[in-house]
Amino acid sequence: MTITAGAKQVSHTRAVISGGVAGVAGGLIFGASMAEFGALPTIASIVHTDSAVAGFVVHMLFAVVIGAAFGLLVVRLRIRVREMLFWGMVYGTIWWFLGAQTLLPLLRGMPVDWSVGAAAALLPSLVGHLFYGATVAAVFVLMQREGGVTWQAPSAGAVGRGALAGAASAAVWGQVPGSRDGFPLWLIIGLAVGACYPLIFSDLPERTGPALTRGTVYGFGAWVVVDLTLEPLVRGAGLAWSRTDAASLAGHLPAYLLLGAGTAAGYTWLGQWMRGLFLDDVRKIEVEPPGARGPRATAYGALAGLVGGALFTVVLTLVGALPRVARIVGAHSSSVGLVVHFVVAAVIGVSYAVLFRRLSFDILSGVGWGVSYGFFWWVLGDLTLLPLLSGGALHWDAGDLATEFPSLVGHLAYGAALGAVYYLLEAGINPWWLTRSDIEAARVAARREQVLGGAPAMWVLIVMIALTLPVLLDGTLPAP
Repeated sequence: MTITAGAKQVSHTRAVISGGVAGVAGGLIFGASMAEFGALPTIASIVHTDSAVAGFVVHMLFAVVIGAAFGLLVVRLRIRVREMLFWGMVYGTIWWFLGAQTLLPLLRGMPVDWSVGAAAALLPSLVGHLFYGATVAAVFVLMQREGGVTWQAPSAGAVGRGALAGAASAAVWGQVPGSRDGFPLWLIIGLAVGACYPLIFSDLPERTGPALTRGTVYGFGAWVVVDLTLEPLVRGAGLAWSRTDAASLAGHLPAYLLLGAGTAAGYTWLGQWMRGLFLDDVRKIEVEPPGARGPRATAYGALAGLVGGALFTVVLTLVGALPRVARIVGAHSSSVGLVVHFVVAAVIGVSYAVLFRRLSFDILSGVGWGVSYGFFWWVLGDLTLLPLLSGGALHWDAGDLATEFPSLVGHLAYGAALGAVYYLLEAGINPWWLTRSDIEAARVAARREQVLGGAPAMWVLIVMIALTLPVLLDGTLPAP
């Protein structure tokens, strides 16, 4: 899926109209959820009435205007179609903060409350805004197909690869206690999630690192769609968007995050294998194989990992987690735990160098990829591998997520330092902001492609997922 930036210029007027129509579609879906939660009279209070009908009219007016603004923004930026969904979700999240948390209370003559408790009460609105943004993005793409936007349906082989990757990932993570109730249903969900992956993101080559980030966000979306929406609706229980309902299902979230990441990585690896088998022109194989990465990148990754590990050590020391890390090697002392921690930090840094080499074009992109990778390792490492390797029981539930929340902060700090330091080390050898050669010009073009693609949206959504956890777990987080 790509935005065609050829000779045909997309009309801004057409984009505004398409965005407005997309806003109607998104507003109808969001409005239906607001009616279920009884939120329409609150919207109506803006015009000094408590009529649900008036509230729905006001809501739809806002939905159309916000949708039209989205159309104008994404067309001017030439956002690629296959990334539009993530940008729509980011747009919806921004309007949850600007609208529900800020403008709505101001328009009602009430003080603004940005506390965790207030955000927890507005969790149904956050999910509704995510659905609104995703719907606006999808409908906008359909409306713009005659205006310079092209969409290419994936091949049956791509859908099959996605289904296979999803089923394999579900088979692994479905064995974890608390991940899901009913393995056969979880396997069906994995098949569906995998088959939908190429339908949404197309069959374009991608590196494993970005695929893991994309898959993690995709897994979060699958949790919202399946666990919080479709399953309760099928049971006749209504939407599970409230904080209480979402918190009761929070134990399923790690399984979905790993399901999405595993699906994306598996799909990418299967695609590389298929291209290696059946593509004769090696110039068209765009993904750089791991063997092409030199020892210098490995050393940079280890050094960046050690710097990030030093920052993470502050969190581990404050929460007294070093003895738990030491149990990985059968010890119990903090000093041994510190050594093990730095070894693991260096190894993860090396894996970052392998997966994300030459993908950071400035400090912001370095931090973005690093934070995303740190979040992934909180799920895979702290919530999954650490309990197994330290001799503990592996079980995902809201209590476990709350207990491990300080570690999430440490992993995000580790990832930010890892990405920033690795970028600075790599940039010292490869100054990608220069354009003195064809190689440098290609890198500048790649940077623009990354900025206008989905990478920044994925980084924002990863941070949004991390910030949503305190909202979900409000009341279960350990006291400071």
